[in-house]
Amino acid sequence: AGMQLGVFTALGERNLLAQEVAAQIGCDAGRLSRLLYALALLGLLEVTDGRFRNGAEAAEVLVAGKPGFIGAAHEVIAKVWSANLNTAESIRSGKPAAEHDFSKARPEETAAFLRGLGPGGLAFGRTLARMLDLSRAGSVIDIGGGAGTVLAGLRERWPHLKATLMELPEVIVHAGPILAEQGAGEVALEEGDILRGPAQHKHDLAILRAVIQVLSPADAELAIRHTAQSLRPGGEAIIGGWGILDDDRLGPRSGVFVNLTFLNCYRDGEAYTESQYRGWMEAAGFVGVERSSMPDGTGMFRGRIAV
Repeated sequence: AGMQLGVFTALGERNLLAQEVAAQIGCDAGRLSRLLYALALLGLLEVTDGRFRNGAEAAEVLVAGKPGFIGAAHEVIAKVWSANLNTAESIRSGKPAAEHDFSKARPEETAAFLRGLGPGGLAFGRTLARMLDLSRAGSVIDIGGGAGTVLAGLRERWPHLKATLMELPEVIVHAGPILAEQGAGEVALEEGDILRGPAQHKHDLAILRAVIQVLSPADAELAIRHTAQSLRPGGEAIIGGWGILDDDRLGPRSGVFVNLTFLNCYRDGEAYTESQYRGWMEAAGFVGVERSSMPDGTGMFRGRIAV
């Protein structure tokens, strides 16, 4: 609600009374004050003598115009929470009660969803850029990367990389404007489906983030094989997302619960186990497969194509 109303951006770096915030965003001060105190209890706002200001976290990521602004991510979060309330129905009916399918969505819905995912992709790319030494890499491809904001994050640290986004036609049509907003520079937009075949050219690094988790086991194996075929000898792949489980399926906690979200949103997708990922990658020709975690808890696998 705070994001939908623009509370944090209205506050900016100021200390304001509830009446002053309400005047900024055009609503009733009495009703708004209930939300402001709730946000203060959570630590997103601070309040002294009836004046509110952004807390440290809100000031960094919830104020429009700041470098760390997470944009419309709250819209995606709202969809996820809403989808989770359908779990019983999805199990009972045998199909996702809140199905997410780009091919069936209106263009404006797809664009809004991609913008919501954009800040998370940017943050992932920035973190990945710090984890990897890409000084000798020439090109990178993000396969099924939505608007491709992972590439924008990577190139902030490694601007020499030639970047390609491979996506479905109904998705990639929205990528150019979003990438321009992120200052990503020149990114080649390649229409394609990783289930139908590899990328048009071979690359030094391939990223397959949050893709495997929306596919059936057979399609997951196929996508990883085509990803391997999109790499030069010695090339590396980063494959992962929230949907990775330990082999006992009791952890990590995020993977166990996001598996229920997938149940509500996708016909075939699910959180797959470490053994499944390793088996698919090794069968595709990857060597030195390693599992690790990003600081945000996202799991990932790294593997290379033998020289």
